[in-house]
Amino acid sequence: MGTRSARDHALAVLRVRGTALGAALLPAAVAAVLIAGGITGRLGDGWDAARWAAVAVALPVLAAAAWVAAVIARARPAVSPTVQIEESAAPDLYRLIRDLADRMDVPAPSAIALTPDCDSWLEDRAHASPFRGLSRLPRPVRAGGARGDAPVLVIGSPFLWWMRVAELRALLAPVVAGTGPSAHPDIAAARRFVRGLDAAAAVAATVGGPLPRRLAYDVVGWVARLLLRAGASHAAEMERMVAAAAAARAQAVDYGLRVVAQEQVGLAYAGWDRLLTRVALPAWRTGRWPERLDAGVVAALTELSRRDRLAEGFTTRLGERPACDLLEEPGAVDRAVSLLAARLFHDGPAEPGPDWEPVDWSQYPDEVVDRIWRTEAARLFTVLRATENPTLAELIDRLLGEAATAGGGTDEVAARIGAVVAREDAVREGSARAGAASGDVEGAALLPPGGGFPLQPPRSGRELLAEHIAAAVCCAAVDTAGAAPGLDWLDGPALFVDGERRADLARPVLALAEEADPRPLRDWLAAVGVRHDKPIRLV
Repeated sequence: MGTRSARDHALAVLRVRGTALGAALLPAAVAAVLIAGGITGRLGDGWDAARWAAVAVALPVLAAAAWVAAVIARARPAVSPTVQIEESAAPDLYRLIRDLADRMDVPAPSAIALTPDCDSWLEDRAHASPFRGLSRLPRPVRAGGARGDAPVLVIGSPFLWWMRVAELRALLAPVVAGTGPSAHPDIAAARRFVRGLDAAAAVAATVGGPLPRRLAYDVVGWVARLLLRAGASHAAEMERMVAAAAAARAQAVDYGLRVVAQEQVGLAYAGWDRLLTRVALPAWRTGRWPERLDAGVVAALTELSRRDRLAEGFTTRLGERPACDLLEEPGAVDRAVSLLAARLFHDGPAEPGPDWEPVDWSQYPDEVVDRIWRTEAARLFTVLRATENPTLAELIDRLLGEAATAGGGTDEVAARIGAVVAREDAVREGSARAGAASGDVEGAALLPPGGGFPLQPPRSGRELLAEHIAAAVCCAAVDTAGAAPGLDWLDGPALFVDGERRADLARPVLALAEEADPRPLRDWLAAVGVRHDKPIRLV
């Protein structure tokens, strides 16, 4: 019932295409009738004016229609940036997906790809160009030769590392079931038509050059948007019914496990978000990219579950086979996905290089945390115009002195820090985008304009000042009190003293940064044993 209803809406979308084609051919049809009438003598000389007028209208209309049709036909829909997984690299995963498809009596997906996100979907790539340069892994090998126009199954990579095999199977059942409606010729044709219009509208919106060229593409964009609006409601209803039909078909497959799997989706999303914003982002800003993000999300979620007791029977669950065991080389896949995540979310280069090096989790404290602290401490001392061998005592004195020209507040210092950071971020973003564009023009076109996806809101000057003061304090603690940089899986860079994380630095730092009150920080330094009169080693 669901597929039949979806087909009805697909036919409605195709009728929009037919109506547009008929409207484009109508002037030519009228001209042909008038010309034929003149040749056969049925329409005499009195029809000559109408005949020439019809031809004068038909020719430009046909030319414009041919131009619009050519642009739509050539426009290639954007594909999601993913890491393709060949069958030889994951035979067990391909076998699991085929078993699912056979059980639900639907075509198997043509290939499998991974995305650095907590989502899974089917993507038709029959008429889309490959997204080059994102993965070092080979393209998928399709058993038994080509499989027609079956869509690609895109799986969120955190699911593979966090979920157990049975949970992943239950989660993917409704997604794989969607290949059934996708194979219906009318639904497939309607989807191709909508994707072509969408791609043509996107192309028209980005074309520059001489005015005639822009006007020609403006016509294409106007027609494409007009047709999209005409079929939008039917296309949306078609997709809703396709999803409903797929869900109904998958009802009998691992239904009980699907409830558990959906719970794990929410947990995976929470851990993945924390890992990206608190752990990966600081590394990306220093020119390092963690090469095992998916393995890291397991550590983050394990810590989250331990702290908040989110999962009952957690230890028992971790004893079951993880879904990443379905891959032959999980480490190589994790590395490729981690590099893609850095590119998508931070505009990182497509390949490692001298200023874009991978970092292992064991190296993260020294390669990332310590480097961040010393860079920020150096920036703060520069803004405060400190001496060549600055100390914490000098930092506090100069900050209090700046606050006393400014009427007892630290707003001016915070503003200067914010301006310096903004300039550095702008330079870094411009360099990253230029590198992405030069390395892979097609891939760069799919990145968000103006930078990667914002992982966190912009920080205020006060927040940046507090962060820089804390960095200087951490440097002094490492240099004079035997402390060490470390990694907290949920909160990112952390200071460890005698093997224990010190999470009590924020309040005394805020007292100095916001109220120009140094007493809480001096008490903290004394309690930890930090020498505020010793020089701090900077980068």
